[in-house]
Amino acid sequence: MAAGSEDQPAGEGSDGQTDNDADDQPAEHSDYKPTNRFDASAVHHLSGMYKNWFLDYASYVILERAVPHIEDGLKPVQRRILHSMKRMDDGRYNKVANIVGHTMQFHPHGDASIGDALVQLGQKDLLVDCQGNWGNILTGDRAAAPRYIEARLSKFALDVVFNQKTTDWQLSYDGRNKEPITLPAKFPLLLAQGAEGIAVGLSSKILPHNFNDICDAAVSYLHGEPFQLYPDFPTGGSIDVSKYNDGQRGGVLKVRAKIEKLDNKTLVVREIPFGKTTTTLIDSILKAIEKGKIKARKVDDNTAAEVEIQVHLAPGVSSDKTLDALYAFSDCEMNISPNCCVIEDDKPQFLTVSDVLRSSVERTKALIRKELEIRKAELLEQLHFASLEKIFIEERIYKDKKFENAPDMDAACAHIDERLTPYYPQMIREVTKDDILRLMEIKMQRILKFNKDKADELMAKIKAEIDSIDRDLSNMVEVTAAWFTYLKEKYGKNHPRLTEIRNFDTIEATKVVEANEKLYINRQEGFVGTGLKKDEFVCNCSDIDDIIIFYKDGKYKVIKVADKVFVGKNIIHVAVFKKNDKRTIYNVVYRDGKQGNYYIKRFNVPTVTRDRDYDLTQGKPGSRVNYFTANPNGEAEIIKVTLDPTPKLKNIFIEKDFSKILVKSRTAMGNILTKYPVHRISLKSHGHSTLGGRKVWFDADVNRLNYDDHGTLLGEFNEGEHILVVLKSGEYYMTNFDANNHYEDNIMRIEKFVPHKVWCAVVRDADQGGTPYIKRFLFEMTKRRQSYIGENPKNELLLLTDTPAPHLLLTFGGNDAFRGTLELDVNEFALVKGYKARGKRLTTFELAKIEELEPVAAEPEDSEPADGGDVPPADADGTADNKASENLDPDAGKSKQQIIDEITGQLSLFDE
Repeated sequence: MAAGSEDQPAGEGSDGQTDNDADDQPAEHSDYKPTNRFDASAVHHLSGMYKNWFLDYASYVILERAVPHIEDGLKPVQRRILHSMKRMDDGRYNKVANIVGHTMQFHPHGDASIGDALVQLGQKDLLVDCQGNWGNILTGDRAAAPRYIEARLSKFALDVVFNQKTTDWQLSYDGRNKEPITLPAKFPLLLAQGAEGIAVGLSSKILPHNFNDICDAAVSYLHGEPFQLYPDFPTGGSIDVSKYNDGQRGGVLKVRAKIEKLDNKTLVVREIPFGKTTTTLIDSILKAIEKGKIKARKVDDNTAAEVEIQVHLAPGVSSDKTLDALYAFSDCEMNISPNCCVIEDDKPQFLTVSDVLRSSVERTKALIRKELEIRKAELLEQLHFASLEKIFIEERIYKDKKFENAPDMDAACAHIDERLTPYYPQMIREVTKDDILRLMEIKMQRILKFNKDKADELMAKIKAEIDSIDRDLSNMVEVTAAWFTYLKEKYGKNHPRLTEIRNFDTIEATKVVEANEKLYINRQEGFVGTGLKKDEFVCNCSDIDDIIIFYKDGKYKVIKVADKVFVGKNIIHVAVFKKNDKRTIYNVVYRDGKQGNYYIKRFNVPTVTRDRDYDLTQGKPGSRVNYFTANPNGEAEIIKVTLDPTPKLKNIFIEKDFSKILVKSRTAMGNILTKYPVHRISLKSHGHSTLGGRKVWFDADVNRLNYDDHGTLLGEFNEGEHILVVLKSGEYYMTNFDANNHYEDNIMRIEKFVPHKVWCAVVRDADQGGTPYIKRFLFEMTKRRQSYIGENPKNELLLLTDTPAPHLLLTFGGNDAFRGTLELDVNEFALVKGYKARGKRLTTFELAKIEELEPVAAEPEDSEPADGGDVPPADADGTADNKASENLDPDAGKSKQQIIDEITGQLSLFDE
């Protein structure tokens, strides 16, 4: 058998044949001629031999190479490596080449598979303490040659994995050495490290789990409490465990890379999915870029100790949309299918992660019990001999004349046995000849230094330890739980959870793919595709989109975008088909048959089967569509129907409002519009949406609106509602929520316009020598840019807030710095005015800084003035032209002396 890596051994997973297969010949072939090795008259049925050989080989690969054992969670090569390292262990590092050579005493498959398996163990950072270049699981770089790197067993491995007294042994492959059948591991190593192997007709894939989670789950199981284990990967990232199925065969785990925004034009991958390297991940990203599914200028790999892959976006590309596209079209998101296959009772079993944990915890409890029983037996033996020794010395049996004059050893032993007979009832067990021979080996120096008190003290300690062991044996659940708690406290801090558990939103590829193609139509010849550059342009699309086509006879179908495809003539509508789109409403008037009634209907097409013909009519021959519109937001127009004039008709004109027609399924018949022949149908007026509010997002990367969850949610908009855009220049305006709107880069605030929301602004007025003014105002509806800080372009906006009850902190500076700070309640200081009003002077002192404090709990303020009156309109110069302005402006109608007195009072307030 060819040597190879233990996880994917050479020859496993291919045809499964061995070198002996070359000797197999078809015994019943018509051209078969026996060779000299066989009797020509004999018939050899080699098919049975081949069947047995193949079964033996498959069984060997499954049991002895590729699938881990449930008892210690190790494959044979891993077990043999750890056994060799234990035999070599002297506390110092050993060259990996030496470890490999030593392991070859037990593993018959060559040094390559041993070296690869040892490197994999070392990279899992649990059982092996590594020194040197052991490769990088993030970049996929290989480890240095075995002669350059060193290893030794970790402290955790020495504490948990080995115990000579509880190990079951077997002969090695050549019979010269003994090796463990399984190691007595007192921890679920299989869940902590994970395992992956391909056997013959069988595979195993067990994902690694977090060390602390395993300890907690073990304690919960011992106490009869529910528990749940989820994977944790050394590469980090995030996982969606909604379909993990407890790691059982058939489950699926979604894994994502961790991607951050460095800025609006750069995305950075910080953590990668398990099983991928930075090289393979970058390759998948570059392939998506080449196919046009992601628009990026370049990809840089700055990975060192931590992953850092920078994706530089092309101009005008949304980082939010590109982030989703990375998950949809590259290996930044991938599915892992676990397959918890282990060896149990010498045969493969398909279990769950919880089954493995329960089995491992029960084995740990059994091993701890066995260790306690072994220790108790050793203590009892020690106590037995200590009692014999005490009697032997205190009774001075060694001074007896019969003992001294004994002719031979047998006689001396018989005499000692006779002298000890009265004390046998108090012995722990029966005294044997070996015990007596051991007494006779006591040196005279020990007898002379014998101290009865120390002997009694030693025996008391032994009895106390035996009592403690008895208590532990009667309470094994708590002892085992304490063991896992001890492991967590000692080693848990070195194994924090690296993979975040979260629920992923399903990303629809068609929503995040870049429109890298243009769709064209040739109506005369009946072709549609992206390669018809000289024909009629339809819309932008991507190469993974579907398109929907409606025909004049009422048929429609959905096909995949192609370079050029024949779809037939008489096309009335072609567009990109959006699956599960219930907002695109089709308004239709059709004739039922050649001379039937005319029907009006509204319907949507959320789901269809690709390349299948559908019919929006009732399917009668001669049916025809007379009016058709596709409305992306459910708009309902008013149409004017002109009938063919007949003597019986008094009025040949009919007006019909589509908003009066309910939206039904695509198979609905519709409502009868008229029974008379129709001459023409024309649009009378455009309508409004009948579907209610629509959620709108703003993508700051491209300054565009969208309906696909990219960017900041502005709210749910109904017909007639607007978006408020506040610019850093001190201007504002309103727009509708059309996704085709373009916005500038200097946006300070963009949100849904609320007419009665009160705003507060602090403006440094250039016309007043830079004096700061504060005002409270309402934005008025306008689609033209308007300035709310004054017409002077030198005016400076210091603060803008929409907090209902703002509190400001004024910090004085310059010559007025000694005045410190002042807290201001804006609602009490200034009244609500028009947005053109100058406002109220804030202070004449020099301001160093003005900042808004945390809002205090208060009743929401009405946007109207306290007296319930309307807000007075302001003139262009910022003054009101009615008497109400005198009540809003504190300086209106006052004498010069009154104003001076008020300023003096304010100065005294600041002085305080």
